Amino acid sequence: MSPGDEHDGYGGSGQTRTRLPEGNTGDVHGGTRRPARGSRSLLMGVGVVVLLVAAIALANRGGDPSDASPSTTSPGKAAATAPTGTRPVTGTNGTVPTGYAHDEQGAQSAAANYAVALGSTDMYQRGPREALVRSVYAPEAADARVTDLDKAYGDKALLGRMGLQEDGTAPQGLTFVARTVPVGTKVEAYTQDRATVSVWHSYLFGLAGDESKNPVSEAWYTKTYELLWTGGDWKVVDSRQKDGPVPVGRDQRASSAQDMADAVEQFGGFTYAR
Repeated sequence: MSPGDEHDGYGGSGQTRTRLPEGNTGDVHGGTRRPARGSRSLLMGVGVVVLLVAAIALANRGGDPSDASPSTTSPGKAAATAPTGTRPVTGTNGTVPTGYAHDEQGAQSAAANYAVALGSTDMYQRGPREALVRSVYAPEAADARVTDLDKAYGDKALLGRMGLQEDGTAPQGLTFVARTVPVGTKVEAYTQDRATVSVWHSYLFGLAGDESKNPVSEAWYTKTYELLWTGGDWKVVDSRQKDGPVPVGRDQRASSAQDMADAVEQFGGFTYAR
């Protein structure tokens, strides 16, 4: 769910330029602070997400992949976020973008898009999950990963605590939200045929609807992928995840259940490029 990212430079300064809202001469955080809205159901929802993350993290523990030597282009060094103009992908495999460039930029694009795919609602249904995993993982790693993730995502008791039905879908009248939103990527190591790429992302998860006991909440993670160049594309062979970095939340009022459900249905996702 996933999940090191863009350490963005602007004009070589190593910082990101931000335009503050105009007209606010007082509180730069948006005016009067609103009281925090705590709720028992929200705490329960967060608890369920923590359980799921723990289960998936355990499933994602693979073998010891071959070490990738640091590249000569200083992996991990801050990189500008402006698009380079290189075409990110050349096609799709089902719903997953594929056909990445055989270079560091292509590896970053692959990692970002794979993070989105592996954090989607498809992962909670057995058939779509297997198809997705086989699209993303290298052939030699796919069988084991399908088995491991079936155990993690197919736990009926856990699905029930999330408020989902046994087949991983939302009950009638509710909208299931599971969406990974990459903030940036970072190359940790790179060789001709192997890359280690971290993706820093937020994750929206929960059930939107008036009767939901697990409202949609937000969490932050860094997911690191071990990628292999195989069959003319970058594929995942292993992954690991850690919490954060987590930003300070603003004093914004939470949207209604209907607004959240509408947003998920109306706002589509992106194909990410480095």
